[in-house]
Amino acid sequence: MSGEWVTRPAVIGAGTMGMGIAEVLATAGYPVSVWEKSPPVLERARAQLEKRLVARVAKGRLSNEEARAITKRIQPVQRFEELAECELVIEAIVEQLEAKQSLFAQLDELVAPTAILASNTSSLSITSLAGSTKRPERVLGIHFFNPAPLMPLVEVVRGAETAQPLVERVCAWLAGMGKEPVQVADGPGFLVNRVARSFHTEAVRMVAHKLARKEQVDRILEGAGFKMGPFALQDLIGIDVNFAASVSVYEGTFHEARFRPHYQQRQMVERKALGRKTGKGHYRYEG
Repeated sequence: MSGEWVTRPAVIGAGTMGMGIAEVLATAGYPVSVWEKSPPVLERARAQLEKRLVARVAKGRLSNEEARAITKRIQPVQRFEELAECELVIEAIVEQLEAKQSLFAQLDELVAPTAILASNTSSLSITSLAGSTKRPERVLGIHFFNPAPLMPLVEVVRGAETAQPLVERVCAWLAGMGKEPVQVADGPGFLVNRVARSFHTEAVRMVAHKLARKEQVDRILEGAGFKMGPFALQDLIGIDVNFAASVSVYEGTFHEARFRPHYQQRQMVERKALGRKTGKGHYRYEG
């Protein structure tokens, strides 16, 4: 293991990001407690995890024994109170500030005063989350990117009162697991999502104004060296997640015009065209 100060981390939320983070930690050798309030979500997440591990075994990237060990280390907990002994809790629930603040307030009363509370939020204020606790110096952002097991970059976000030695310790811990942590200050969208707003929303505007088709935009940008065009990437991330980040940055900058989301993004969320996870988004997906 790469961090002696952590022996049993926890992840709250078993969606795409939550289970992906749990997989990262389990692969590094940690027994991971996972709490998810929805049993169907947890069951689906575990099935998807097993499918991913089978694929990695088939490609020779894991042995059968390693895959079984990873699965065994990810341990769902039935009661929220079972997280009390965890030294590090990473929250990966819905991207809504009020929901996260409520969760952090509950965790603050549950875990030890020395425990670290982290959020995987992609754009919400870490300072606001820390303000829901009595330990703002021990609250920070640990923002993994999707898919967490494959993407090396992790933003380590320092809130207004986060202790700098804690930030450095977390960065060293992530680096020990093979990740590439980057320290960023708390601000709307942090670093990556702040820059990415133009990549996504300007592409939507161009298509809405009939300057190009979605397929053309994706093909041209991929030809220019991007691994994925904006529309294919939005479908992978989730249209709802991407729209929430756009709204968060827009509101966090006091409605700065250049960050204004496009109404078509909201319409896609309203009709559940969320990308790969619903089988339709900017493109359609089978299976």
